[in-house]
Amino acid sequence: MRCGRAIAEVASAAMSLPRVRPPAVADERTQLVGWLDLQRALVRWKCEGLSEEDAHRPVLPTSPLMTMAGLVSHMRWTEHCWFEVLFLGRDSAPNPQFDETAEDADMRVEGVPLARLLDEYEQQCAVSNEIVATHSFDDVGEFPGFSSGAATLRWILIHMVEETARHVGHLDTVRELLDGAKGYY
Repeated sequence: MRCGRAIAEVASAAMSLPRVRPPAVADERTQLVGWLDLQRALVRWKCEGLSEEDAHRPVLPTSPLMTMAGLVSHMRWTEHCWFEVLFLGRDSAPNPQFDETAEDADMRVEGVPLARLLDEYEQQCAVSNEIVATHSFDDVGEFPGFSSGAATLRWILIHMVEETARHVGHLDTVRELLDGAKGYY
C-alpha cells in the first residue's frame, strides 16, 4: 500500500499545468500551447491513485506494452523526438524510439516507477515549451532523413495536440479497464 500512496501523493502533488481549456479568444500561440498543455495535464490526472502494479499491468491482450506506465514513457519520448530531435536536430541516440534493435523500446518500462516516468514526462514537456517559446511557428525542423523533420513548428504543435490527445484516450481506456475510473477532466 505504501507504494500506491506515494504515487497518489506525487500524482496529486501536481502538475503545474491546469486542466482547463485555453481562452476561446487568444493569439495562436496561447491557444495551441494551451490545448497541448491541457492534454498533457490529463496524463498525470489519469494516473492519479494507481498502484505500481496497476501502472504496469497490461489489460489489452494484443498490446501488452500499452500499460499506463508504457504510455507515459512513450509520450515523454515522443515529445523529445518531435521537439528536440526532429525540430532542433539534436542527437537521437538517447531516445529509445530510434532503437532499431527493439520494437517499441520506449514503452518497455518494467521496474521503472510511475512517479519517475511522470516526472520525466513533465520535465520533457517543459523543455518542449521552452523550445516553442523561443521559435517562430514558421521555423522548420532541422533533422535530416525524415520528411516530418522539415515541418514547421506550427505543424508539429498541431500534430502533438493530436498525438497527446489520442494517447490520453488510450490512458482513459486502460484506466477504466484497470479499475473503472473514468472521466474527461
